[in-house]
Amino acid sequence: MERADIDKIVYDKNVIDFVTIAVEVCLFLEKNEALPREEWVDRLLKMLPLLYVKALLLPETVPGEEEDPATFVQEEDYSRVVKVLSEVMGEEDVYLDVFMEDMKYSDRPVSTFISENIADIYQDIRNFVSVYQFGLTAQMNDALYQCRENFRLYWGQKLVNVLRPLHTLKCLYLENGDDVADLSEEGLWD
Repeated sequence: MERADIDKIVYDKNVIDFVTIAVEVCLFLEKNEALPREEWVDRLLKMLPLLYVKALLLPETVPGEEEDPATFVQEEDYSRVVKVLSEVMGEEDVYLDVFMEDMKYSDRPVSTFISENIADIYQDIRNFVSVYQFGLTAQMNDALYQCRENFRLYWGQKLVNVLRPLHTLKCLYLENGDDVADLSEEGLWD
């Protein structure tokens, strides 16, 4: 692929829009801001759908290098995001997921965690935006390719899956006002 073609792709308006929301999501998750669960849920419900839409609009590209792009998210970073989200979500972190591969072979419901799904999304988009920070177009192109493929095969489904329990929580907050002590007693995940 020609350098001019790569420049056109990596600086495409849709890519820049995706980078913008991806950075916003990463900063929010890295901030460790002490917010009530209701506010975390509200912010995630505003950012995640936008991230999904912007990922759908990413242009196709082909990798230029044979190696995968550099990874920047370490296990400690991933674990920190899981820990913070798990603490914020508390007993509402776990939910039943019907779109997991394991569900096909199970006669029992399969549960998963909001915190882990969001950390998986975080890991991929943080690696992507970290490559973009260096401004090296060949690496940016490969990171774009990798992120787009991972969205298609992996974290796009995780994103839409996690929206369901977050939406349910948001609706319960709206119904009950600020008096939401333990949502699990109301049969949220039954």
